[in-house]
Order: sequence, then structure tokens, then C-alpha cells
Amino acid sequence: MCWIWTASGDWGVVAVAQDFRRVADQVAAEIAAGRLRPGDRLPTQRAFARSRRIANSTAIRVYGELVRRGLAVGEVGRGTFVRAAPPSPGHALAEEPAATGSPAARPTVNLELNYPVAEGQSQLMAQSLAGLLRPDVLEAATRPAAADGTPQAREAAASLLARGGWRPDAGQLLFAGNGRQAIAAAIASFVRPGGRLGVEALTYPLVKAVAERLGVSLVAIAADGDGLCPEALYAAHRSAPLSAVYVQPTLHNPTSVTMSEERRAELAQACAHLDIGAVEDTTWAFLAAEAPAPLAAHAPARTVLVDSLSKRLAPGLTTGFLVAPTDHTGLLADALRSGAWTAARFNLEAATRWITDGTVATVTAAKRADTAARHRLVQRHLGGFRIRTDLRAYYCWWELPASWRTDTFVAAAAARGIAITPGQAFAVPPHTAADAVRIGLASPPRDVLSYALETLAELAAQGPPGGP
Repeated sequence: MCWIWTASGDWGVVAVAQDFRRVADQVAAEIAAGRLRPGDRLPTQRAFARSRRIANSTAIRVYGELVRRGLAVGEVGRGTFVRAAPPSPGHALAEEPAATGSPAARPTVNLELNYPVAEGQSQLMAQSLAGLLRPDVLEAATRPAAADGTPQAREAAASLLARGGWRPDAGQLLFAGNGRQAIAAAIASFVRPGGRLGVEALTYPLVKAVAERLGVSLVAIAADGDGLCPEALYAAHRSAPLSAVYVQPTLHNPTSVTMSEERRAELAQACAHLDIGAVEDTTWAFLAAEAPAPLAAHAPARTVLVDSLSKRLAPGLTTGFLVAPTDHTGLLADALRSGAWTAARFNLEAATRWITDGTVATVTAAKRADTAARHRLVQRHLGGFRIRTDLRAYYCWWELPASWRTDTFVAAAAARGIAITPGQAFAVPPHTAADAVRIGLASPPRDVLSYALETLAELAAQGPPGGP
């Protein structure tokens, strides 16, 4: 603190420049408490300085810090506005005081959440939504929507999901609020409570939670370097009948494996022979432009393909897509309605515009280029370790050095401000994951990702405290 002569003609106490973070923390707390809401205009820097009894130079640094944290945005000629509430601990970049209580700070980097954001995508999305703000258009867009959406939405979704020479019939399209709801509805349409669902031995953790909520038993099916093994599916069905199988044939999460055309045909044949359905999750497949045609192309009469806009665009304003066999659309629509999983009409209208005007294609191209840049960072920092990945994927599977146990490594990374996912989160009992972790590459800026990967590499090389 220091004494200066104030504008009022009195001596007053003001914070010196090094205390600007403390003032920024106070404003951040007001945003978190809802006293300042997204879109609120902050006072001018001079007025802010007077109200907080700080120097103008300190106010300038406070506003700069709020912008750096992503809590405010400055607009030339208009002022500074609240951008968003503070990120939740462990779910985004934040600034935390060092353990010593000094003003130094270190970043908390979340490599668990995995939502890619392309530069400029919000501006593109906003341009597409401008037409929805007309009162007549908005009135139509806020009416209820059926499970099969609108004709325009079905045509747009069919064009979006086409790949490898395959294009779904628009009449087979149904819609959910997001990809997770689409997965839940697809599973519910195939498997009754108490039934058995085959899944890859390492699978999307949400599927484990959905199955538990639906009363469905998961059966771990072995996979190899080409994906789920049809022979293992036969063996599991012989043990006790399966109702369906859930698979991620393209850029499997977490291993990044992509099934060959031959393996997809073999899996389709196995499903037909066993008379079971298939839920095909293609959420990340948009990153693999040259991937084979989906499983739905090989087994159209028994496969429900699910996808969404969450990864292509943004998780907060998204739509889930389902391509269903013709004689299964009724069951699937019933599952969507009973679970309250149908899409909002506004989201359908927004999605249709983003697809048809090229916004999705532009952002997709940017994200495909971004994965290549991020994998160069993986190679630079983790190239000497056992990493399983695909250069098109936004994640990698890291089999840790022998000296490390997964839980110990995850805890040590967290102590350094880096959140990673333990491999066991993906394992389906009785299968257990080796000492491994999944590294999400999508969410942090590239410079922060580089810092995090470098830190993890140094940690892995040092070994656990006290030795193995």
C-alpha cells in the first residue's frame, strides 16, 4: 500500500499496481455470485478507479486481467462488458494463488474435458443466427418440435452425416437435445431393463452411467488394434444373450483406433448372425475425412447411428442426430419422447442454418488442421513415451512408465495444476485398464497445452516420490 494525494484533495490509501489481481478477484467473485451478469457493462476505468479507491493505472490492469481470464470483453467505443461467470475449478483455465500465499499464480489446465473451439467460430455462428431474431422466424423457431424434427432439419442432417459413399435417407433421421441423449435413447430402444449390452472393454464413460440408470448390464468385449473383435462378441453372446452392442468404429475414445472396412463388414455380419442391434457412435468421426463408411452402411437394418454438433461446434447449443432403421424409428421415437430427450425447435433451426450455410464445414476444416498442430506438441513433449493415438484425434492414450501407478500419477499431475483422466474411468468390469491415462488435447490454448504436456513429461521422467 502507499499514500498519494487524491483528486478530492485528501490523502488516501490506494492499492499499488501489484495488488491489481486482488481487485480482479473481487470483481470475479461478484460475477460468480450473480451480482454482475453476462452482458452487464462495467463502469469506465476512471469511474471504477474512483469507486474502488485505486489508481487509474491499477484499474487498467484490473480490466486487462478480467479480459485475460475470459470474464470480460472490451468493445471499442462501447466499453467493457461481463463475458461469463468464472470457470469452475478443475474445468477450465483459472488462476490460483500459490500454496505459499504469494501473489504468484499458476494455471490449472483441464485435460479431462475435451471441447475443441476453432478461432472465430462464435462469430460465424452468430452470423447464421441473425435471421432467427426476426419476430416471425423466432415465433416459429420456439414452437415444440417432434422427434423427427422438420423436413429441412432432416435434409441438412442427412447431408452432414454422409461419408464414405454412404448417405442416410432423410426419412430415417430423428433428433435429440444432444449426443448423450441420443446415445441414451438408442440404448433404451434396443435393451430392456435387465438386458445386456456389449461394449468395447474400454468405452465412453457416459455409456457406463447411462446403462446404470437404465438398468442395463454392460458386457466388456475385447478389442485389438482394429477395434472390437467379432469373435469376442460371439463368445459373450454364447455366455448369455446380448440385446445390442455399442461401438465407436472411427477414432475410438480413448484409444483413437479406427476400424478397417473389413472389420466393419465382419462386425455387421456378426450382428446379423446373432440377431442383435448396434449403436454406432460417430461423434468424433467428423475429424477423419477419409474414414471408411460407417457400420450403418454395412448393417442398415439393425444399426442406430448417433452423432451431434457438440464437438463440431459447441456443447452448449447443440443437437443430437439419430439415423434409425426404417422399422425401428417408432421404437426410437418413443424412447426419445419418454426420456424427454427430443430436441428443442430453436436448436433444430440453428443447426439447420449452420449446416446449410457452410458454418459447420468451415469450423470442421479448422478443427482438422488444429488436431495436426496439437499432435506436433504431443510428439515434441511425449514422443519418448508409449502413446497410442491418431493424428486426427483430439486425445491420446498414455501407458505410463512402469514406475508409476495411475492414481499416483493423476494425483501428482493435479498437484501441479493439471487434470487428466485415469484409464480406469473407461474400463468396463471385469476388465481393468493398465496403468494409463487419457490426455484430452482440445480444450486449452496451444501454448497452455504445450506447458501442460511438458510438465507431465518431466513428471513421468522423474518418477513417483520416494521411488517405485
